[in-house]
Amino acid sequence: MELLKTISRRKKYLIWLVVLIAIGVVLRMTVLAPQPVKIVKAEKRDLTAQVYGNGTVEAKVVVGVSSKITGRIVELYADQGDRVKRGQLLARLENDDFLHQERQSAAGLNKSAANLNVELATLQKAKANLVLAEKNAQRFKVLAEKNLVAKLEAEQYDTASQVAREEVARCQAALGAARMEQRANRANLGFAKSKVVETLIYAPQGGVIITRDLEKGATVTPGLSVFTLADPATIWVKANVDESQLKGVAVGKKALITLRSSANEPFLGQVARLGHQSDRVTEELEVDVAFTPPLKNFRLGEQSDVYIVTGMKKDVLALPSSALASRDKKRGVWVVANGKLAFREVTIGIEDRRNFTEIVTGLDGSERIAVAPPSEMAKFKSGMKVRVKK
Repeated sequence: MELLKTISRRKKYLIWLVVLIAIGVVLRMTVLAPQPVKIVKAEKRDLTAQVYGNGTVEAKVVVGVSSKITGRIVELYADQGDRVKRGQLLARLENDDFLHQERQSAAGLNKSAANLNVELATLQKAKANLVLAEKNAQRFKVLAEKNLVAKLEAEQYDTASQVAREEVARCQAALGAARMEQRANRANLGFAKSKVVETLIYAPQGGVIITRDLEKGATVTPGLSVFTLADPATIWVKANVDESQLKGVAVGKKALITLRSSANEPFLGQVARLGHQSDRVTEELEVDVAFTPPLKNFRLGEQSDVYIVTGMKKDVLALPSSALASRDKKRGVWVVANGKLAFREVTIGIEDRRNFTEIVTGLDGSERIAVAPPSEMAKFKSGMKVRVKK
């Protein structure tokens, strides 16, 4: 009986001992276990530094096609999305009144031409009469001096000569007035013809019709847009770039452009223009990036991402950007040696969009660098034990 009691007490002790050992093992494997980390090494890579900006597709040259006169649209020859050439007929306005004015002006010009011919003939007649009158006046003057005719008769011929001379001057003035009338009628005809021409609306340049703003039957007034035309050669992305990232961004720098409609098909681009005034609220600067070659199919206002290439380096030492950490305002990495962490300061260079960062100084490539989630790396301390995940 006593033996059974003794065995029972020892069994309880053994159970508690096993429990304590199990708890210790669990604590060692969980709470007290070294932080698991991945190991990476610096390797030689080709890196490209890029600056990010987001914006929308816009056109540098957008033209509102309007009429110079007020009129009712009777025909439209283009629609939204059409590509047109410079000088192509786009619309026609009602022109009946202007055609009547043109005919009236043409008739006035013909009438003035006839009047001019009449005045020319009258002038020729007056000149002929003047020649005859002057001859008669001279002849009778000679006769009067020889007392062959009365002096009064000679004076009458001299007066007739003066009248003929005045008639020539009058005809010359009338001819000048007829010519002025003809020029005025010719100008009126040109004006009437221009009004007829202005009822036809042509494309001021080649491009794509972005919008058709009025329809057949609508009344258009000067300055009111009938079509909106964009030049495909001037399509670019108006991107907003953070001021802190502007170093290296300059006109002529190459870029990659991704559109929301084709995120997996980047387009080549080039910085075409830099703004000179940042947004005081967002602290961003507008950078215009042109498509090279020009984009054929585009939608103005489409969301876009731009990556401007500011630098390239080949065969340089690099680490995954996630391996970098900050400590006391210094950039560095956590080196693993003998299962413990040690912070090592490094100098970084360009940062690649593929999440690799150039290591300029501080590493030679043989070091084992610890990488963990950011929340875990924030807890790293020098001398801290870690274990490498397989």
